[in-house]
Amino acid sequence: MSAPANQAGIDMAGRLTRACEQLGVNADDGAIAKLLNYLAQMQRWNRTYNLTAIRDPQQMLVQHLFDSLAAVKPFSEALAAPDGPAKVYDVGSGGGLPGVVLAIMRPQWSVTCVDAVEKKTAFVRQMSGALGLPNLQSQHARIETLDPAECNIVTSRAFASLDDFAQLAGRHVAKNGTLVAMKGKLPEEEIQALHARGEWQVDHIQPLQVPELQAERCLIWMRRSQGTL
Repeated sequence: MSAPANQAGIDMAGRLTRACEQLGVNADDGAIAKLLNYLAQMQRWNRTYNLTAIRDPQQMLVQHLFDSLAAVKPFSEALAAPDGPAKVYDVGSGGGLPGVVLAIMRPQWSVTCVDAVEKKTAFVRQMSGALGLPNLQSQHARIETLDPAECNIVTSRAFASLDDFAQLAGRHVAKNGTLVAMKGKLPEEEIQALHARGEWQVDHIQPLQVPELQAERCLIWMRRSQGTL
């Protein structure tokens, strides 16, 4: 590795470590190395498989890794046992965001990335082996065709509207589980459409501060309406 490239890698590792600290997420050297390896693999595969429209490594670091890392602590705190096992589905995962990041940071969780595009699920499957993540699975399928999975958390990042997400993926949420949509600006019209149907409702909206990202981000937590339990 050349000196400038090596320096860039050190800089990225430092920024990643600082971002984890700002987000209240513990990340040892092993986790940092896996996150950077994942980013490097995504750049390499992206040339052929078009995993993401973002090509610049610096932008990928912030808009993909930091953004996904911002969900780790909130997801942990939502569980009955924050440090215990959990079953998580990442719907419309694409190249594994946030699923791969969750699997790296929470090895005690079983994380399944679901996507209808085979080349993207193939990449996630490759990452499970390359990064040593036995807790990471990949499913090439439309989420509505899979048997109910009884998940603690079913999440999505730019997969669909809230109502579509609830209708397609809600069946995979366990009785005491939750749907969590990762969104940018507050989607007020989507919330109205969700509530109009009446099966799911927004439990609360959690603003996120993503390090180095000058854009609004939030988590929208949804639960089944009482009449549908």
